[in-house]
Amino acid sequence: MKNIKILLLMFIVAFSLVSCFEDLDDNLIATSDIKDFVWKGMNAVYLYKSEIPNLANDRFATNAEYATYLNSFETPEVLFESLKYLPESVDRFSRITDNYFDLQNQQQGTSLSNGLEFNLYRVTEGSPEVFGAITLVLNNSFAANLGLERGQIFKAVNGVNLTDSNFVDLLVGQDDYTLNFANYDDNGTSEIDDDVITLNGESADLSKVQYTENPVHIAQTLTLNDNTKVGYLMYNGFNNNFDDALNTAFGGFQADGVTELILDLRYNGGGSVQTAAYMGSMITGQFTGQVYSKLFYNENLQNNNTDFLFTNSIEGSGSINSLNLSKVYILTTNGRTASASELVINSLASYIDVVVIGENTVGKTQASITVYDSPNLTFENVNPNHTYAMQPLVANSTNVNDELVPSDGLVPDIQLGEIRNSLGILGDINETLLAAAISDILGTGRPSYTNNNQSQVKINSKYLEQEMFID
Repeated sequence: MKNIKILLLMFIVAFSLVSCFEDLDDNLIATSDIKDFVWKGMNAVYLYKSEIPNLANDRFATNAEYATYLNSFETPEVLFESLKYLPESVDRFSRITDNYFDLQNQQQGTSLSNGLEFNLYRVTEGSPEVFGAITLVLNNSFAANLGLERGQIFKAVNGVNLTDSNFVDLLVGQDDYTLNFANYDDNGTSEIDDDVITLNGESADLSKVQYTENPVHIAQTLTLNDNTKVGYLMYNGFNNNFDDALNTAFGGFQADGVTELILDLRYNGGGSVQTAAYMGSMITGQFTGQVYSKLFYNENLQNNNTDFLFTNSIEGSGSINSLNLSKVYILTTNGRTASASELVINSLASYIDVVVIGENTVGKTQASITVYDSPNLTFENVNPNHTYAMQPLVANSTNVNDELVPSDGLVPDIQLGEIRNSLGILGDINETLLAAAISDILGTGRPSYTNNNQSQVKINSKYLEQEMFID
């Protein structure tokens, strides 16, 4: 397998495509170097370069024409957005930041966080009133230390009732706030139109602090009635800093004699492609050396096309703990299971039986890299005059059969939604999605689909969602 830790050669070759502009007037470079970086970086690596006429190598006849083009955009961000291909349907994921230090920290699992993840719902369908349900409390976080729990309902922030027009400012726009909790009354029916959510006087003062998440949230072995050993792993992000922790979890399953695995990716928005390949190797073990997944770059970078292989070791660490399974259950949710999580489903399905339980996944089949303003677009010799960086899509990820993840997501085998007022305890055999997997393992029948998210308001309560990047 090719080593793509840095992709230095790729950037040197690609950057030569735009070298004709290196002799721009010094003053122009001084005032427009960030925009210059944006165009050159996208021209060099962007997956959909051929679809964007303004990224063509022969787009500009003279330096003056190029400078005029750059100056026509008010900010680097506006220029970047103009270069994305069909941002509403195809490239929903490329992004730019003016602070690459935050991006670096987030990719390593460190961010400013209070440890809460949540879904937001309309009180009734079509209503502007919104309430929140805590879906996840991260281990050892600020929220965990306060004793907050999954399933708690909140209706207001700082005493202000949530609506579809103020929730961003109240929940995302400030680091310190008070959650005002509520009671949920479904009036004994399954319909949401007669549900009542009432503030109960309880509250919690939350603060966002620097926090590093271990994505191995839960790893436990369940013993079913027929003595079947089932491994349950809730894994919330493909973070290569925690590859050893992931491998240790599989070592525990191996020691326990696990013969069935339920992999909970319902809140996993993606991460490292290499870590996703390691996970596939831990679940299996019988395919070492065979192609797990592939990356295909744009037409100028075909030499960088890469095969990721099933392996029996983690680079720089040690042997992989493999379960040698021929079947795996994977739990998903709409809008949250994305990217590297979808890569695992798509890649493993070519080799073993993958039973997906939950909702349609996001539909992100592309991988990205972090592009810096430097001679080779890596962090080496980065321009000290600003902290802009880009995270553009650079490659399509497929399985061994060259099949992409569909843009509208992967359809589950067992369609089942979380119940907004009864989320259950993660890892408990009675929790909705886990119970469905156990029922299928025991052969006691599959539940029918319940659409519980018809009134959900879309929000990413975790900043780095729907990301798949190349280390």
